[in-house]
Amino acid sequence: MTGERVHAFGDDALGEHDAVALAAAVRAGEVSAGELAAAAVERAGKVAGRLAPVAFEAYRSPRTGRSGPGAALAGVPTFLKDNVDLRGMPTGQGSAAFTARPARRTAGFAEQLLGTGVTVLGKTRLPEFGLNASTEYADAEPVRNPWRPSHSPGASSGGAAALVAAGVVPIAHANDGGGSIRIPAACCGLVGLKPTRGRLVLNEQGRRLPIDLVTDGVLTRTVRDTAAFFGAAEQHYRNPALPPLGLVAGPGDRRLRIGLVLDSPIAVTDGQTRHAVERTAARLEALGHRVEPTVLPFGEQFAHDFTLYWGYIAFLIAATGKLLLDRGFQARRLDGLTLGLRRGYRREFLRTPGVLRRLRQAERTYAGMFGAYDLILCPVLAHVAPPIGHLSPNVPFEELIERLRRYVAFTPVNNVTGAPALSLPTGETTDGRPIGVHLLAPHGGERLLLELAFELEQDRPWRRIQD
Repeated sequence: MTGERVHAFGDDALGEHDAVALAAAVRAGEVSAGELAAAAVERAGKVAGRLAPVAFEAYRSPRTGRSGPGAALAGVPTFLKDNVDLRGMPTGQGSAAFTARPARRTAGFAEQLLGTGVTVLGKTRLPEFGLNASTEYADAEPVRNPWRPSHSPGASSGGAAALVAAGVVPIAHANDGGGSIRIPAACCGLVGLKPTRGRLVLNEQGRRLPIDLVTDGVLTRTVRDTAAFFGAAEQHYRNPALPPLGLVAGPGDRRLRIGLVLDSPIAVTDGQTRHAVERTAARLEALGHRVEPTVLPFGEQFAHDFTLYWGYIAFLIAATGKLLLDRGFQARRLDGLTLGLRRGYRREFLRTPGVLRRLRQAERTYAGMFGAYDLILCPVLAHVAPPIGHLSPNVPFEELIERLRRYVAFTPVNNVTGAPALSLPTGETTDGRPIGVHLLAPHGGERLLLELAFELEQDRPWRRIQD
């Protein structure tokens, strides 16, 4: 696999436009939703062999979203991640342990997504049950990074990230249970906002857990597309327990106090990532914000507790697969990461009450960081995107879990606490691959994140894969 970038941008109905521009063109009658869908299907075909991002194609019978008030993205083509049900399409969860059958109903979040007006062309690939931080498999072709196909696109929303970064669609569904919106955004040069827990319709898998880690969202190439999605989604459902978000349309006027974190208590950040975060901090100071060094108050105990809870999820999957997924579910066909996590949990399951107690207390600890700061700036990942194979589920489990802990050293905090966080592609490696930086906010702070993201994007637009 060469180091050449893979993308499908061209002179067709999609052009180089973002979702907001395409929806405006549909409303103006300049292009039809059908023409946009046809262009996206053609683009998907151009990258399928190199990137392998699509789990299920619904090209002949796409699901059309709603029209009218609130459908701000009407006619824009997109894909749904293959762990959310959409009636008539199979939900494979990235696993070879069962045969996916067409779903009989549409999940609540999928209804909210359709409420924004998008056209769903199919489903995107994820690693088995979204447990890995790279979209790789025991016995199948991995999803590859459009910026460097020999490298990982991140996970678990790796298929979605590959499609958006490669220009197949401008926006795609993603969800985040340990970093799965922000990690692929960081690897593929995208905007990835993990919202506050409950901002969108609750994920039906996550809400069954003692601590709901999972939040849905989207991956986009522009801040305004992310803002437009959340503004439109709020027309379908608004959580009265959170401050209304509305449509964030540009930078804010307020100058912020921002805490700067360069290293996780459990991992030292690599030089290229550290440089990207430091340069972003310098840009923020030049824009008039105040940036001060601080530390994350989450160390080895938090990491160990999160890993055991991760194993608890794998244990539940193996134990309940026949009941919740398919009667033909075969736990023995789960991949090495899922089985290793399950084994680890079974060895230490008696610690579960203490783990849950400490993880629930993390929300109060997290909130304490924002007494002195409006936002926190830190890396998304402790090192740049690794080559394919580094995080393969075929790597011996003890080695793999240690690699994952050293890689995903920042993102899980916001899943446990339920607070929002945003990945922005403000950095790049010495060989031109994207590096994401991470902005953390208190609960309900999405508006502040988006306003600052608009400011950074306008100050210095990110590099584009087609340039």
